Amino acid sequence: MDDCLQRLVDRIDSGEDLKSLIPSERISKLVRIRLEMQAPYITKWPQALSIQAQPMNVPTSFKQRAMLVDEIWHAAGDEASDIDWYVKRTVLGGIYSTTEIYMLTDSSTDFRDTWAFLNGRVKDAFDFKKTMQEAKYLAETVGAGMGSSLQGFMKGVFRA
Repeated sequence: MDDCLQRLVDRIDSGEDLKSLIPSERISKLVRIRLEMQAPYITKWPQALSIQAQPMNVPTSFKQRAMLVDEIWHAAGDEASDIDWYVKRTVLGGIYSTTEIYMLTDSSTDFRDTWAFLNGRVKDAFDFKKTMQEAKYLAETVGAGMGSSLQGFMKGVFRA
């Protein structure tokens, strides 16, 4: 895990072409690069995951996964420092883990189905973020409109 993380960081540092990609494509590409490093070990990967899940290994496994998602977000250009920082990393950790498990059962050529699954999950996450931003804007707009209406109503009641 540490070796694969370092190889990913080295690839990022070497100038892996990410600048021409939108953030969701950057995330997909970086997760794919990292998971492709596991492909040669795919038949042994279930045992590796079970070793990582043993109670004495959980802290190390958690730290490795946290470092991985942090590196991916940094390489994707994320500069969040508020609550979004935690949310983004949690979501990406889920995307990475579910794609990793999907990959274990994928029998398609060159893991084609895994990469389609990955792209779908990343798209879903970015669509959800957009939906949440739109809902927040709508709530603020409706709240402002209702506030104005309520103020007008209250002025009318107190004048009467």
